[in-house]
Amino acid sequence: MRNYSTDLTDSQWNAILNILQDFRKRKHSLREIFNAIFYLLKSGCQWRMLPHSFPSWKLVYYYFDKWKNDGTIEMIHELLRNITRKKAGKYESPSVGIIDSQSVKTTRSGGLCRGIDGGKKVKGRKRHIVVDTMGLIMCVVVHAANIHDSKSAQMVISELRGRFSRLVKIIADGGYRGELIENIKHAFGWIVEIVMCSDSEKKFEVLPKRWIVERTFAWFESYRRLSKDFEYHPSTSEAMIQLSMIRLMLNRIKK
Repeated sequence: MRNYSTDLTDSQWNAILNILQDFRKRKHSLREIFNAIFYLLKSGCQWRMLPHSFPSWKLVYYYFDKWKNDGTIEMIHELLRNITRKKAGKYESPSVGIIDSQSVKTTRSGGLCRGIDGGKKVKGRKRHIVVDTMGLIMCVVVHAANIHDSKSAQMVISELRGRFSRLVKIIADGGYRGELIENIKHAFGWIVEIVMCSDSEKKFEVLPKRWIVERTFAWFESYRRLSKDFEYHPSTSEAMIQLSMIRLMLNRIKK
């Protein structure tokens, strides 16, 4: 079988296998399936154009769709984030989150839930994420680009409910000003801190903590599948983003 640079190493595969705890023998191993998915994520190819050295694209897509719908991809992502944080000497639960969105174009075939972001002149969807101070994703919601950040933020932040016991503060930019601050305080007890550029500062300035979420968006550029939103369903887009972070975290904790 041909090897690709996107293939999992033995230690990386063992990290996933320890989470899955699935040792059943198959004609095509789950490791081959994951390698095919990571190849597609990195190269940006269509499902039908997966190289023949991988199992049938229909089988690979079957497992991807199954893992997306039954929460397996999300579970792997969550557990690997905990491992990555512990290896860095941090608690599993972050105390601070940073929220932001990224508007991306969809393809001509469109898909569900898309609109026009009038500010950025982008027709497509928004990737709305909350990250910790390491830039690791705490939650991701993909929605139509025409929904303003301040309107969709409460929906995004509500995904954090009951998952992070130490969370006390969420840092945001000026686009999240308004009633959101009081709504989040009332609903969840968390502080929303708005960090803005100084009016007197004309040149570029790095804002405290705000650069971290921008760096996470920059990490997405390593995966051609994320160069646009190619997916029909927003939930598939969310799964692709989680897979990109799984790959990144595996590279950090296992070689």
